[in-house]
Amino acid sequence: MSDKLIILDTTLRDGEQAPGIALSPDDKVAIATQLAKLKVDIIEAGFAASSPGDFTSVSRIANEVKGPVIASLARTHPDDIDQAADALKGADSKRIHVFQSTSPIHMEQMLRMSPSEVKKSIKEGVTRAKRYVDDVEFSPQDATRSDPDFIVEVCRIAMECGATTINIPDTVGFAMPEDFVELLTRVFDDVRGGNEDIIISTHCHNDLGLAVANSLSAIHAGARQIEGAINGIGERAGNTSTEEIIMALTTRADHFGVEIGADTTEIFETSRLVSSLTGYPVQYNKAVVGRNAFSHESGIHQHGVLRNRETYEIMDPETVGQHSTLVLGKHSGRAAFADALAKLGIHLEDEDFQRSFQRFKELADRKGEISEEGIRAIVDEETNTTTREMKLVSLHVAGGSHEAPIATVVLDRAGEEVTSSAEGDGMISAAFVALQDAYGIAASLVDYRVSPLTSGADAMAKVNVIIQVMSSTYSGQGVSTDVVEGSARAIVSALNKAAFDRGALTAN
Repeated sequence: MSDKLIILDTTLRDGEQAPGIALSPDDKVAIATQLAKLKVDIIEAGFAASSPGDFTSVSRIANEVKGPVIASLARTHPDDIDQAADALKGADSKRIHVFQSTSPIHMEQMLRMSPSEVKKSIKEGVTRAKRYVDDVEFSPQDATRSDPDFIVEVCRIAMECGATTINIPDTVGFAMPEDFVELLTRVFDDVRGGNEDIIISTHCHNDLGLAVANSLSAIHAGARQIEGAINGIGERAGNTSTEEIIMALTTRADHFGVEIGADTTEIFETSRLVSSLTGYPVQYNKAVVGRNAFSHESGIHQHGVLRNRETYEIMDPETVGQHSTLVLGKHSGRAAFADALAKLGIHLEDEDFQRSFQRFKELADRKGEISEEGIRAIVDEETNTTTREMKLVSLHVAGGSHEAPIATVVLDRAGEEVTSSAEGDGMISAAFVALQDAYGIAASLVDYRVSPLTSGADAMAKVNVIIQVMSSTYSGQGVSTDVVEGSARAIVSALNKAAFDRGALTAN
């Protein structure tokens, strides 16, 4: 190995900008803690000035998560930079990431600023950030559609004002690998030159499916920081996948000649946590972390793998935290369930274990066998809810094709049953209205996703919802072999959070 490559993870900033994702501060701290276990070098914790919630999240991560550098994004606006610095106060190591658009279309249509005004704002913004922290990153937004001469000029300004990392973002996924290498080489030669204290970075989007390819190509042009998000989430088609970069560099160390400090065994757990809390499922054929990433169905492939795993697997599943498929059934007892959890690296307190086991038995009676994914989903459902005072006891939906469905829900609140009935456009709609009535909370459903966990007519499904109550959003998750029941459980999970936030319920 010749030198170190820095991994900056932006799951909590750019990743959260994906439509429908609404992470709470607790969710963000949980993900940041897992990213620290993964040993990424830098966590971009958010955009502190964008909202009070983001400021709180950045501040909490700065104070609670140790190990990686904690960064906050900021425009060149003085208030953005001041808020970023304030939010980062508690971090042992901190970075302010300043950005400004530089492409003609952004300057003319979005900023309404001339090139000279843009240069002035960069100079003032980076200078201001440098007063607060030694570690300042600068990004010319939409760099790959900008004039290369202008990119070199503004990056030099940023460097002269104290930026120690110069990031070249392919903001809209426009670049081809060869063009991106040419631009990065120009920046490396004309901006960094012989100044070894300056790091050249890249941040690629996946609009043309080239984010990882462009990022890896940039290494040969001198880039020594790559920015990505877990599972590749982010705006539009998403970002460079952090886990794919890590495993490409690990598996093909002979080709890249750089070293990284990531703990690859934490990759799968990090992917699972991000998927669970964002509600974004991981596609089955996703590289490294997908369900089929280490699965073999073809007889020829199976024969080869049985003889020698390396015939068809270039990575050992264990190195990324993957395990063999685990199946439990309705005849399994507590000991077997506990053993399964232990093999998955899941440790539960007694109360959480009892709830998870009870839910497992309920589903196993219907499904017969529960897979590893099903077990993880059950544990997520039973342990991620903010409060336990309101639980779904039963759900009954009546009505046929010629009459509106009526849902009756029974909830348990600290031993007291609450019953509510309501009519809706469909079965799920009726259940949603009835649950709102039971909680006394008016909400709208802004996102709804069903992800199958198993196949067949009795398939288990995981339902993720995001509801909006006034100006706040809350996520929830439910698991069931019945999609209506699973939806009701997910809505209860979200309404519990909303009720707790409004003071209607108190945490255990």
